[in-house]
Amino acid sequence: AGVRNLVVVMPGVLCSSSAAQKIVSAVPGTTFLYNHNGCGQSPSDTEHTLEVLSGLLANGNVYGALIVGLGCEATQRGLYMEAVLAKSRKPLHYISIHEEGGVGGAVAAGVKIAGGLVEEARRLEIDITELILALECGGSDPTSGISANVVLGDLSDRLVDMGATVVLSETSEAIGAENILLARGRTPEVGRRLREMVRKWDRDIKEQTGADIRLTNPTPGNIAAGLTTLSEKSLGCIHKSGTRPFEGVLASGEYIRGHGLYYMDTTAYDCGSITAKIAGGAQVVAFTTGMGNPLGSPIAPVIKITGNRATFEKHNDMI
Repeated sequence: AGVRNLVVVMPGVLCSSSAAQKIVSAVPGTTFLYNHNGCGQSPSDTEHTLEVLSGLLANGNVYGALIVGLGCEATQRGLYMEAVLAKSRKPLHYISIHEEGGVGGAVAAGVKIAGGLVEEARRLEIDITELILALECGGSDPTSGISANVVLGDLSDRLVDMGATVVLSETSEAIGAENILLARGRTPEVGRRLREMVRKWDRDIKEQTGADIRLTNPTPGNIAAGLTTLSEKSLGCIHKSGTRPFEGVLASGEYIRGHGLYYMDTTAYDCGSITAKIAGGAQVVAFTTGMGNPLGSPIAPVIKITGNRATFEKHNDMI
């Protein structure tokens, strides 16, 4: 179930991007999903790429999809089809430039397939329990933690009480709030996993970079806006999740199969965090920002919310 009815055209590998873009240009109502991977990756990179891309295509906002491959790449037809169909049964097509006799042949075949998908797509009413809302914040200032994130937390509680699903992420921006998360697990084990997840990010960053994340986060923009420490930023960040217990912890991009409130273990980098949650099935992203942020997604609406009146007036085209 979704809140959009997209027909997505995605290159199976960077080499076939131009063919996929030509199809989208020729078929109104289609959406291009950029993919710069598909070949030349390590096995673990390929596995994670498939997890994320298959989740994006399986998202309920996507009615159907066409994957345009080259033909000789590492990520072949079978890998894509298996990964997507394991998460969602939907119209899914694959063509390759080699099989279709070149770019022209692939574009002609793709236009026919994509056009048919656009004609098939229909909208139906769904129940609120089908909704998965992703929570995000970026370009934060003090109004985020004391206003916008608090309002979003109230919304989160309401949706969870109605049987919907809500997912919070950005693990490194929970550093300093570990004990609050420990107390909010549905079970003691979930609480311990939440706390250990945050502490692991703190340790890993120190081991991999030799630096304390607190020296780079809050960012210069956060500091100029009035935030002073990472803990202060983290306490504001977790307000988005309201007060209900966390049902579980998900890996980055893991498909969400339950209801209630979840924590997805992702980067704090907004592009990666948003993409992971949409790959997990979120059909809408609620994104609070104190200073303004134009980031969006081809798969799900990204709704910008601010508690800063000056930001709203200055950036009203994206808030």
